[in-house]
Amino acid sequence: MITRKKTKKIIVGGVGIGGDSPISVQSMTNTDTRDVISTVTQIKGLEEAGCELIRVAVPDMDAALALRSIRDQITIPLIADIHFDSRLAVASVENGAQAIRINPGNLGGPDKLARVVDAVKMHKAPIRVGVNSGSIEKHLLKKYGYPTPENTRSLIESALTNVAALEELGFRDIKISIKSSDTLTTIAGYRELSQQTEYPLHIGVTEAGGLIPGTVKSSVALGILLFEGIGDTFRISLTRDPVEEIRVGFELLRSLRIRERGPEMISCPTCGRTRIDLFPMAEEIERVLQTMKSHLKVAVMGCVVNGPGEAKEADIGIAGGHGVGIIFKKGELWKKLPEDELLPAFLAELDQMEQECLKSSGKE
Repeated sequence: MITRKKTKKIIVGGVGIGGDSPISVQSMTNTDTRDVISTVTQIKGLEEAGCELIRVAVPDMDAALALRSIRDQITIPLIADIHFDSRLAVASVENGAQAIRINPGNLGGPDKLARVVDAVKMHKAPIRVGVNSGSIEKHLLKKYGYPTPENTRSLIESALTNVAALEELGFRDIKISIKSSDTLTTIAGYRELSQQTEYPLHIGVTEAGGLIPGTVKSSVALGILLFEGIGDTFRISLTRDPVEEIRVGFELLRSLRIRERGPEMISCPTCGRTRIDLFPMAEEIERVLQTMKSHLKVAVMGCVVNGPGEAKEADIGIAGGHGVGIIFKKGELWKKLPEDELLPAFLAELDQMEQECLKSSGKE
């Protein structure tokens, strides 16, 4: 049983972070924020996949001004990611950002930070104090050295010093992140930080890599931390379509039995008995499941010999044969069809079961 550490609760655009709030899954767009149409299109795709908060880069004033139009067209909270320029932070909240991600120490000094704090107070926008291994102040690196799994003091002190600067200005709607691209440094750093603060923590591995290495590194680091009760929101950082980040994020929560969103899919790894092109079929089913809300258990199996038996707990499953395949429910044959009719029939029945589940639960 996971015992989650109690942290201070903040609200980002109606979504609770910390306290008794569910651990939330978020992502970041990779579009040009100034291109409102492309950015909104990507965010809507992320919303459909289950993304609960979205962050966008704000590199210049045009991007900051675009936030108003973006926010008006989306439903999830909008977070502005700013580096170095306090004017962009102020303009972002004035144009609809419901939170900002900054490193307070690189905004140009106390006066500029004070102007940012005045703006976020006025607009009730929390601040994420974001510190990465690559952005630690030089004097801390000289004092403590570059962060390692054995020594994360530069990361911790950088974050807490920046938090203290906000507290001195009377601001406490804060969450903290101390990301590293190294898995073990990430784990050690957040363990230490969790002991030293009650603020909610945004956890993640930065620059994690592509789909496979990024998923593995993030799942190891975040899985360990979440199992230990550490972390209130997170992003799986991948060099991929950000929708993949959401898919991985919710599967991570499901695997730890922290949260469930949508159906669970089980599938066989295939073997020499497989006589159907299972990989694209599994990918298409997985894509469809990502947009569903019921808690069905769905099986995708390679052969009719062992498939239904191995997946007898599935609400519905599909198994391939030589030119034919079957659809089964709770381990029992439901339909046998030619291969080219198998997937369409399966998806149609899956949709019907989804509607029935939602209707019975009152979520239709």
